[in-house]
Amino acid sequence: MRRGWLLIGALTFALATGLYLHSTIVSSAPQAQDQPPPPTFRTEANYVRVDAYPTRNDAPVADLTQDDFEVFDNGAPQKIEQFERVVVRAAVSQDARIEPNTVRESRSMLESSRSRVFVLFLDTGHVEPDASRVIRKPLVDALDKVIGADDLVGVMTPEMSAGDIAFARKTTTIDGILNRYWWGDRGRLNPVEPQEQDYLACYPFQPAISAEMIKRRREKRTLDALEDLVTYLRGVREERKAVLAITDGWLLYRPNPVLARPVNDTIPSGPRIGVDPRGGKLTTEAPKGGANETLCESDRLQLSQIDNDDQFRRLLDEANRSNTSFYPVDPRGLVVFDTPIAEPGGRGLAPMTPLTVDAAMLRTRLTSLRTLAETTDGLAIVNSNNIAAGLKRVVDDLSAYYLLGYYASGKLDGKFHAITVRVKRPGVRVRARRGYLAASEAAVRATAAGRGSASPASAVSPAAVAEARAIDVALSPLEGYTRQLPIRMHAAAGWKPDSAAAVWTIGELGAGPEWRGGADADLSLTSASGATLASARAHVDAGGRGFRAALVPGSPLAPGDYMVRVRVKSADAATSASDTLRITLPGAPDATGAIFVRRGPATANREIATSDLRFRRSEQLRIEVPTPSSAAVTARLLDRTGKPLAVPVTVVVRDDSDGSRWQVAQLALAPLAPADYLIEIVEPGGAGGDQKRRLLAFRVVP
Repeated sequence: MRRGWLLIGALTFALATGLYLHSTIVSSAPQAQDQPPPPTFRTEANYVRVDAYPTRNDAPVADLTQDDFEVFDNGAPQKIEQFERVVVRAAVSQDARIEPNTVRESRSMLESSRSRVFVLFLDTGHVEPDASRVIRKPLVDALDKVIGADDLVGVMTPEMSAGDIAFARKTTTIDGILNRYWWGDRGRLNPVEPQEQDYLACYPFQPAISAEMIKRRREKRTLDALEDLVTYLRGVREERKAVLAITDGWLLYRPNPVLARPVNDTIPSGPRIGVDPRGGKLTTEAPKGGANETLCESDRLQLSQIDNDDQFRRLLDEANRSNTSFYPVDPRGLVVFDTPIAEPGGRGLAPMTPLTVDAAMLRTRLTSLRTLAETTDGLAIVNSNNIAAGLKRVVDDLSAYYLLGYYASGKLDGKFHAITVRVKRPGVRVRARRGYLAASEAAVRATAAGRGSASPASAVSPAAVAEARAIDVALSPLEGYTRQLPIRMHAAAGWKPDSAAAVWTIGELGAGPEWRGGADADLSLTSASGATLASARAHVDAGGRGFRAALVPGSPLAPGDYMVRVRVKSADAATSASDTLRITLPGAPDATGAIFVRRGPATANREIATSDLRFRRSEQLRIEVPTPSSAAVTARLLDRTGKPLAVPVTVVVRDDSDGSRWQVAQLALAPLAPADYLIEIVEPGGAGGDQKRRLLAFRVVP
C-alpha cells in the first residue's frame, strides 16, 4: 500500500476515534452572546456577519468599540446591528476538551458563528522529508495555543477530497501523525506514487521529461485540492475559515510546448491499441509488469498544456468568495537554493539547474505564498529560520477578533457583494472578509418553504421569511454553550404590575476546583453612560455553582440598553472572575430574556436557576418570563424548524412576594431526543390588540 494512503487512513481513523482539541473562549465586555437584543426582521435585506481582525504593528487591537468600525457593502455605508469582541485563550488539558458526539453535532459546530474553523493542509508533494519532521513541534505548539473551546480543526493532504476531512478539537492526534511520518515527498530519490514511477519507467533516457511531468502533476494536484477545499468550506459556513498550508510554494507552471515534443519520433496522442497476449483481444492496457506507455504519453500531452498560474488566480478569487484566509508556512526556513544539485530521473539524474534559474524558481515559490496570504488577508511565514516566532504571529492574529453583523442595504440580487471594513482609529489595519454572495429573492422564499411551509416556494410570504429568521435568532444563543467559561451570565428584563421595571440575573460559576468552597458575587446595573442604577450581592454556598439576584433601581427605568456587571470572588479570595452582559429593556409591558430553572438527579431534585441552556433528558425544565399582565397564556413545544411536537407544556401565571409576576412554562424532557428545541409562549392581545409571542430556545444533550 502506498505511504500516502497510509497517511490518509491514519489521519481519518485517528480523527474519527475522537482524539481532538479544546480550550476556552472568553468574550470581553461589552457583549451579548447570551442576550441578543430583539432584532427587527427585514425580509428585503441580506443579513451579513463579518469577523474582523484589527492590528497595529502586527499586534491585535483589543479596545475598539462599535463606533470605531465602518462597514461598506459595494461601497455603500451600512449600519452595524451586532457587535462583539471575542478573545480566545487555551485553558484546559487535552483530556478535558469536549468533542462532538454525532456527525450532526459536528456539523452544527461548524456552522456556529462563534466557533472558528481551521484546516491544516499538508502539501506532501512540495515539502522535503527533513522539513516535514522539523515543522512538527512548532506547528502543534501553535495549534494548542490558537484553537479554542468552540473551534474545530481538520487535516487534509492533496490526495484527499475535502468532503473526507474529519474536524476535531484535540491536537494530540495531529501530533501523533506528524511525529510518526516524515510525510514530505519532495526531493525523494524514489517516488512512492505508482503513476510517478511509471513516468520514470516510460522515459528512462529522458530524465528531464519525467522530472518535469512529476512536478507538474504534483502542483496540479495540490491546486485542485485547494480549490476543492475552499469550495467545500464555502458551503460549510459563511464566517471566516483559516487554512494553515505547510508547503515550499509553487512554480505555477504555464503551457510548455517543448514538453509535448516528439520522443523517439512519436508525438503524444490518445490511447494506443494493442493485443492482449493472454487472450488475443484488443486492449489499451500495458503489458503485465510494465509501465503503461499509452497513459504516460497521454499525461505528457495534458501536463504540457496546464496553466497553473491561471488556476492559482481562480483559487484566490474563490478563497475570497468563501471567506477563507490562508496562512502558508515554508518549513524550510531561510532558503538559499530551491533545488538539489541533481535530481532523480529515469536511469540517471536530471540536468543540474543553473544558479540563475534556481534563484528565479525560489523567488517564484516564495512570491506564490506571499500572494496567497496577502490576497486572502492571512500571514505568510517564509524565508525565516524562526518558524516558532512566525507561528506565534499567526496565533496572535487569530486569538482575538470582532464579530460584526449588518442588514445589507443592497437588493436580494444573488450577486457577489464586496465588503470593506475600516477602523477610524489612526494606525490600525483591519483584515476582514472581502465579500459575500447575496441571496436571491427566490432562494429566500425557498429557505422559508424548507422550514415547513405548505405553499410553493414562489408563494412564500414575507411573514414566512420573517418567521424563519425569528427561529434562527432564537436558536443562535445556543451556539455559545459548548465553551467552558469561568462564569456565565443570563438575565431577563421586564415590568412589574406596579409599572416598575427590573432586571433579574442568573450567574453560574465554572466547574473548576477554585469555586468548591463557595463564592460571593457583587452585581450592578449601569446605564449606557456608565452610571450605576442598582446593585445587589449574592452568595454561593460551598459545593454550589449558581446564584440569582434582582436588580431593582430606586428610580424608574426607561426603556433602553443597560449593562449588568458582576464580579465574583472565591471564599478564600484567591480567585476572582468578572463578566459584563448587555441587556435591552423594551417598552412596557414587553419583556426580554427569561429565567431557566432545572430540576433532576444532578440538583438533588431541587429547583436550581441556571444560565446554561443545556439540559439532560432526566431533568425537568421551567422557563419564567416577567410580565405585568394577569391574562392566561398558552405554550407549546416546537422543534428547531418550528414544527409543533406532541409533548405537553404546563403554563401558569405566578405572583411572587417581591411584587413581580411571571409567565411560567414547565415540561419534562424525558420524551425528547438530543437536539435543539423551542418553547413558544403566546399571550392573547387586549381589546383589538395583537397577541404577543415569544420563542425561547434550549438544548437537550445526551
